[in-house]
Amino acid sequence: MKLVLIAVAISLCCVQAQLYSTKYDNINLDEVLRNRRLLNGYMKCTLDQGPCTAEGKELKYYISDGLKTGCAKCSDPQRKGIKKVMNHLIKHEPRFWQQAVDKYDPQRQYTKMYEKEVSNW
Repeated sequence: MKLVLIAVAISLCCVQAQLYSTKYDNINLDEVLRNRRLLNGYMKCTLDQGPCTAEGKELKYYISDGLKTGCAKCSDPQRKGIKKVMNHLIKHEPRFWQQAVDKYDPQRQYTKMYEKEVSNW
């Protein structure tokens, strides 16, 4: 019986380790998107054009990995947040959007799928 409980605990830890951290899920994205200084800072970080905060460094990893995996490791709030940010960048910050696409998806393997999904949102 103890062996079964240990196996279940290990399995749960492994499943949890496969998901992105949720520690930033409560960031107010609307505030970031409305605040030009904050948005510029995050965008410059993710585009390797400026310094990064701890959050920015993690964000860069999540962007790259998330594109390749279809956000398989994302929580529901993360998926909603990604759609919100992409929608904002596509509609209001096309220069940033184009730079991000050029950096993270230069062959346009994933971008068209995400742009289509966001346009239906």
